[in-house]
Amino acid sequence: MPRHEKNAMLVLEDGKSFSGHSFGSSATTLGEIVFATGMSGYQETLTDPSYAGQIVVQTAPHIGNTGMNSRDEESDRIWVSGYVVRDLSRVVSNHRSERSLETDLIKDNITGISGLDTRALTLHLRDRGVMRAGIFIGDAAQRPLDELIATIKDSAEMKGRSLSSAVSTVNNYEVANEGILIGKVAIVDLGVKRSTIENMVVRGLSVEVLPASATFQQILDTKPDAVFYSNGPGDPETATSQVETLQQILRAGIPFFGICFGNQLLGRALGFETYKLAFGHRGINQPVLDRRTGRVEVTAHNHGFAVRVEGGDVVDSPAGFGKVKVSHICLNDDVVEGLECLDLPAFSVQYHPEAAAGPHDANYLFDRFVEMIQAKKVN
Repeated sequence: MPRHEKNAMLVLEDGKSFSGHSFGSSATTLGEIVFATGMSGYQETLTDPSYAGQIVVQTAPHIGNTGMNSRDEESDRIWVSGYVVRDLSRVVSNHRSERSLETDLIKDNITGISGLDTRALTLHLRDRGVMRAGIFIGDAAQRPLDELIATIKDSAEMKGRSLSSAVSTVNNYEVANEGILIGKVAIVDLGVKRSTIENMVVRGLSVEVLPASATFQQILDTKPDAVFYSNGPGDPETATSQVETLQQILRAGIPFFGICFGNQLLGRALGFETYKLAFGHRGINQPVLDRRTGRVEVTAHNHGFAVRVEGGDVVDSPAGFGKVKVSHICLNDDVVEGLECLDLPAFSVQYHPEAAAGPHDANYLFDRFVEMIQAKKVN
């Protein structure tokens, strides 16, 4: 048995409960419970800042067998509020492993629960939608169920939460390109992943990463050839200042690329609404249609909000930024998965082309970004 194992209880706000055993921290934890369908890449999931404020259920049954290593981390810590798995591996067996999953969970004070029926839990969430939940350990798990539910209902909902500042860098930092330099990108860090930066640098771009609070002038002070808005957690409706800054970027004609939360903020900057999905898209097997090429891609997703665009594939920006094309859609539910400005050098996607640990079908979007930067320089 894991060294810190105790009796544990996972409770959902609708009253459904599951018993299991604790691992990692022994502290009570609350958050929005979501499921991730990836069969691999649990370390990338855990260290993705977009999962801040969420209890993640891993649908793959066996977790922890390959351990943890520094190379595959997407940030400098684990961000999930809690972690739910069926079977926690008792043995770490991989030549790249540096430590166990539980070691990192304890270090970052993250509570986990194992030994429960994650298939039944996922089916329940698929039918009822994501909701708030709590993991209670030891004596806390013995409290009456109605008290545990009341505790959960007193916690914050994801809708209306602003979390970017909690996961963003505090100070600017640069990642230089040591080869042929194509241009410089100012990254507004709303929860950026390391693999995003790596994908830019390997293509000849140097980057300067700025806090989520960066103003338009502070972005200009970095002398960028383009601006990038990253993925990140929380409700895009709360990101008023970032949307206003993005509108200034668009008016200035600076090339722009956004991923995930960055896509939602481009949508809001263009005048469209965002809304909360009942279930969200999380995992590495989501089919998306690229309307430019007609190609269907298998893609990595992690989002609970989306942009609403009505009136056709090409519409006028309600905020006066010209024509906007819905460039990508999810083939499971027709959710908007990408936007392209036809009168401005700006585009975004809702999913993750950096996609660690894969798939890599959408990796070409970084090449499109480079081409946009090069075209702007020529003009």
